[in-house]
Amino acid sequence: MINLEISPGHQNLSNMINGMAKSMIRPLSRKYDIKEHEKAVELENLAKMMEKMGGGGLGGGDKKDKKEASGAPEIKNGMQMLGVIGAMEMCWACTGLTLAIPGMGLGNAAIDAVASDEQKERFGKVFAAMAITEPGTGSDSANVCTTAEADGDEWVINGEKIFVTDGGQCTHVVVWATLDKSVGKAAIKSFVVPKDAPGLEVVRLEKKMGIRASDTAAITFTNCRIPRDNILGDATIARTAEERKKAFGGVMQTFDNTRPAVGAMANGVARAALDMTREILEKEGVSLDYGKRRWNSSALQAEFYNMEADYEAARLLILKAAWLADNKTPNSKEASMCKAKSGRVGSYITLRCVEICSSLGYGEEYLLEKFARDSKILDIFEGTQQIQQLIVARHQLGLSSRELK
Repeated sequence: MINLEISPGHQNLSNMINGMAKSMIRPLSRKYDIKEHEKAVELENLAKMMEKMGGGGLGGGDKKDKKEASGAPEIKNGMQMLGVIGAMEMCWACTGLTLAIPGMGLGNAAIDAVASDEQKERFGKVFAAMAITEPGTGSDSANVCTTAEADGDEWVINGEKIFVTDGGQCTHVVVWATLDKSVGKAAIKSFVVPKDAPGLEVVRLEKKMGIRASDTAAITFTNCRIPRDNILGDATIARTAEERKKAFGGVMQTFDNTRPAVGAMANGVARAALDMTREILEKEGVSLDYGKRRWNSSALQAEFYNMEADYEAARLLILKAAWLADNKTPNSKEASMCKAKSGRVGSYITLRCVEICSSLGYGEEYLLEKFARDSKILDIFEGTQQIQQLIVARHQLGLSSRELK
């Protein structure tokens, strides 16, 4: 039974996170949007507070299942649910600064998803970026060309990664690399690489339209050596079709954790835009009367209600995907559904709110124009709109990636 009501404990944590976001992040939003690439030192104290609250990266942590008296797993809203709720509240304040909080990187979610208990102990407090995209590899993650070769007690990594979120400020990078390009996606593994590892070089920080408080880097790996036990998961290369499916599925589990979180980020920005637009409209004498039937409302009021309905639909899809993950139920289709819906809705709502508020939305007196700039990337990274729809179609039709491209 799926229960998408927020538990009292989660609601209390949500209220606490909202309070922190409102007082500690929103006031800095414009400052670090202007000062691109400058480290927001104020976030260090916030990171410590988030750690005490149990934050484990944007995908949430991974706690051991509690057992009921019968011995069956307890149905619960757990760390994944907390992760998406937290992402909504934090990105209501500022998406860029949320991504820049130490220990809240996308790489942390990858560690939470597939690391062993020993690795979680070792890497539990690092600030990890995620390096997947390459100059010749965009949405097709299976086409990774960066290589990892075993050499004694070490892995030697060679390749180039681009668009690495937090690549400049992080302490570690979770790198996707192939053990054998000829085998295809089954040979792709993820590795935790310390930022100070010999051979790792941050060669460029991108200038961007949005999420400017969070740096985006290009990183090269030249004979970069890391310990043998820094691989996440099994180092065995799958050979049979079933083994290959299972092996790459373990790597892709990262996305099943992070896509609902990115959807939650888009949902948080959409809510921020709706809240601010409502505030501006009320100041201008335009009231929203929910007691009226829609056909008796003005065109502007009706459009606002439609945007709120889209926002709520996306929010429920996110909660469902998180609930499934917390209860150890496959959620790949739902993760893609919520990411696709939230990314599209977030971009539409933020841009339409700018248009509705006219010069007040386009100027810098309010943050509406910044919300619109920030929201677009949330529809792109962690898999574009088109990729999410393709994944959903494969699940619905029961077809493999080879059968439906």
